Amino acid sequence: MQKSLNFQVGLLAALQALLLTNNVTLIAVNGLAGATLAADPVYATLPVTGYVTGAAATSMLAARVMRLRGRRYGYSVGALAAIAGSLLAWWAVSIGSLPMLVVATFVTGLYNAFGVSYRFAAADAADAWQPSFKARAISLVLAAGIVGGVVGPELSKVTREWLPTLFSGSYLALTVFAVLSLIAVQWLHLPESKQSAAQGPARPLREILAQPKTWSAILVAALAYGVMNLIMVSTPLAMKVCGQPYSAAARVLEWHVIGMFVPGLFTGSLIGAVGVVPVMVAGCLLMLVSAAVALSGLELWHFTVALFALGMGWNFMYTGATTLLTTSYAPSEKNRVQGFNDACVFAVMVTSSFSSGALLHVQGWNTLNQLSVPIVLIALIVTLMASRSVGWRFGRTG
Repeated sequence: MQKSLNFQVGLLAALQALLLTNNVTLIAVNGLAGATLAADPVYATLPVTGYVTGAAATSMLAARVMRLRGRRYGYSVGALAAIAGSLLAWWAVSIGSLPMLVVATFVTGLYNAFGVSYRFAAADAADAWQPSFKARAISLVLAAGIVGGVVGPELSKVTREWLPTLFSGSYLALTVFAVLSLIAVQWLHLPESKQSAAQGPARPLREILAQPKTWSAILVAALAYGVMNLIMVSTPLAMKVCGQPYSAAARVLEWHVIGMFVPGLFTGSLIGAVGVVPVMVAGCLLMLVSAAVALSGLELWHFTVALFALGMGWNFMYTGATTLLTTSYAPSEKNRVQGFNDACVFAVMVTSSFSSGALLHVQGWNTLNQLSVPIVLIALIVTLMASRSVGWRFGRTG
């Protein structure tokens, strides 16, 4: 039983690593590729927006597919979308078409719509075999993004000039990782949780969302991703404006993604020890530290420290919110609630990814970081208010 759980969580962690390699490589190159192809710098982040929009538009569909056909089938569809989208992006950059590149990243977004639920799949596995392992399973799968944090920036550096057209090699290389994902997912065999065997009745979604811990978990997760995406997407462009070389921007992104996922090695244990709310509060405070550092200067170390703190803040907020959300629904309700959660997260990311480039071009780097402060404060207030109303302020989640 334990060996089966370890293998399935390990496999999900491998899939997460492949997904994050895809994500981080796209973060590193999409904005710069868009700037190369766009007639107006305001539209530089359109390829990023296309990627996030693709995920947002198909997240509920992805949840429905997995509810009807299972997670392995859904993850296979996502991997196929990644292969198709990467090939189309390579072609778009090769012929210099920004609209086609946006379409390509939209298609690739379907991969993210499915893959973003790897952490929920880990929770399902733990529910079936060892419920006390759930928070740690979630955090370990998220921690696998460390691999993407290292491989993605390095891959973008090696492949950006691999082919005659700048960045086309990076997109082509991503097809290899998508193929590996398609192969790996065939070994995925997730049992239904013990609770789901009873197939209890499912409440209306609005009734589930009316619970304080449900709407607060979704809101904090969405705001955490929105702020992180707002700053992260614009970082390579901001560093270019500041005269920093591409290799420096790639290294900053590497430290950022390490900050996002290294805490996953202990976040689950931390939640079990002190409770989910203190961890979410710590995440909010780390994001405020990130903004303060970013506003204090434009040297390489400012970017590095700010993005590392931003990543850690995201991890604490997002892992805590995910863990909390899994306690708010019955097994028969999980797919709809998880799909709705991901749709909300992606909807916020669509707004932040498009506005990131426009705000950077019109208002500047400092404005982006100043804007992040009230958003994080809202997340902090929501966390504390909801904790008092349901009595889990310093409690642990099971």
